[in-house]
Amino acid sequence: MPKFIGLIGYPLKHSISPYFQQAVLDYYQLDIRYEAWETSPENLELVVAKIREPQNLGANVTVPYKEAVLPLLDEIDDLANLIGAVNTIAKKDDRLTGFNTDAYGFIEALYKEGHFEPEGKQVVLIGAGGAARAVSFALVQKKISSLSVINRTFERAKALADSLKSYIRDFPLHSEGLETEVTALPWESLSSGKTFDRCELIVNCTTIGTKYSSQEGQSPLSIKVIPRGILVYDLVYNPWSTPLLQVAQEAGANILGGLAMLVYQGAASFELWTGREAPIDIMFNKAKEISHLKV
Repeated sequence: MPKFIGLIGYPLKHSISPYFQQAVLDYYQLDIRYEAWETSPENLELVVAKIREPQNLGANVTVPYKEAVLPLLDEIDDLANLIGAVNTIAKKDDRLTGFNTDAYGFIEALYKEGHFEPEGKQVVLIGAGGAARAVSFALVQKKISSLSVINRTFERAKALADSLKSYIRDFPLHSEGLETEVTALPWESLSSGKTFDRCELIVNCTTIGTKYSSQEGQSPLSIKVIPRGILVYDLVYNPWSTPLLQVAQEAGANILGGLAMLVYQGAASFELWTGREAPIDIMFNKAKEISHLKV
């Protein structure tokens, strides 16, 4: 009898995770099926509870449930607890544990595909949801000099900024302290070039520009505010070339799409479920193949 792993989110039409995860499960000849479990908000608790059934091994969690699943789990890994968001659920002895592999995936892609060293850099972060929480904590741990958080709902941006400030303040558990300056800015700041005056990295953690979404074809930034020579990192991976990346390229910026982060976080999730090393090349090849087909 096959076992199952699911992807929990809403909507999921844009997702390519089932394709590249199944590719590596098949590579190891494991009798496991990775499925898209599109879940409406009223069914979230029920779908998470079903992971406890014998045939299920765990799940990935994507927009908009990375924070909402926390109270539905038995345990939260230390990093996921710090971040306040879960993107991977693994079952062991009928207990569900939440992990966050987004932070790892983000940093791996930033170094290996973006060739960017974040230490000492000034960053603007667009969004304040589950992905933004993972990204922001990862960047602060890498000792960026400043972080501006911008979200459509200012209260959420401020809440994330406050969490980061608290973490920075309490960091002296380690030998070296953190000195990242964190601020929350209103959504209107995105239309002002001054917001990006000394910025060296812009990260879009929103779903703006995602294919099949209500914001398909849109960019959170216009060409006039993006400085030449900086790195613009869009976590959106479908389409391959998002409206934001197209605008950034026209502005003379360097660009990095979300596909690499998706694969790296997926590889870490795969290892949590199976205990086997994820063959990154197979995952990348399948992800690139499917992302081009889906455009």
